[in-house]
Amino acid sequence: MSRIAARFTALAKAGRKALIPFVTAGDPNPEVTVPLMHAMVAAGADIIELGVPFSDPMADGPVIQAACERALKHHVSLRKVLEMVKQFRAQDNDTPVILMGYLNPVEVMGYATFAQAAQSAGVDGVLSVDLPPEEAHDFLDELKKVAIDPIFLLSPSTSDERVRKIAAVASGFLYYVSFKGVTGANRLDVGAVAAKLGSIRKLTQLPLGVGFGIRDAQSAADVSAVADAVVVGSALVNRIAELADQPEKIAATVSTVLTEMRRAMDAQPAQAVQR
Repeated sequence: MSRIAARFTALAKAGRKALIPFVTAGDPNPEVTVPLMHAMVAAGADIIELGVPFSDPMADGPVIQAACERALKHHVSLRKVLEMVKQFRAQDNDTPVILMGYLNPVEVMGYATFAQAAQSAGVDGVLSVDLPPEEAHDFLDELKKVAIDPIFLLSPSTSDERVRKIAAVASGFLYYVSFKGVTGANRLDVGAVAAKLGSIRKLTQLPLGVGFGIRDAQSAADVSAVADAVVVGSALVNRIAELADQPEKIAATVSTVLTEMRRAMDAQPAQAVQR
């Protein structure tokens, strides 16, 4: 069982939902990332989603685009991100780590080389935003060889047929984007999310995480009532941006946000989930 599957199993037994923070590796400088990862775990994070900086992050809004720019100014490459994961693993061998980013850096490295390097570093899952499952066979083969979970996105417009196709090749969990658009927007409709998740659950046994639009403790709690995981990104990256010139304050500030979300999620009675 992968770290991701084991974490969801343990949380389900405890009647809790996963809190998955996203930060861009190397933002605002490379020295911040690994200590921040440890601080997020201490604050209640169950899985860490680490963004790989890319020069053309087309699925992301201005907040995460700016984070990529800050990281790229420090020449944070895919290999450097893998080194950060390796450093994190020196002290934490339990918390799952997912890399989220775009295909180009992986293709430059080569699928097999990347998969082996990611496994060696301690990566548990990979979400490549711009790689549809229909074109992912070669990449999936390499990930399977090293037992890394491929994570895929679902959206409000994803048809049942396509959900089945995606779920057939995904593992770990499925990431449901709560609305059409880019990261950082603010259009969360929990009722609509709940309805769509209900439809998706009829088609897959994989846990369902929800991201986009999670901005505070209340929205995290509301989503946790209907999802297996809450993914929070732009709300954290915004705070990192505000403290880019005071990096020593970032870990404490992000930890405060996550602690509030964790507390609110744990206090929120979960709705019955039909599987």
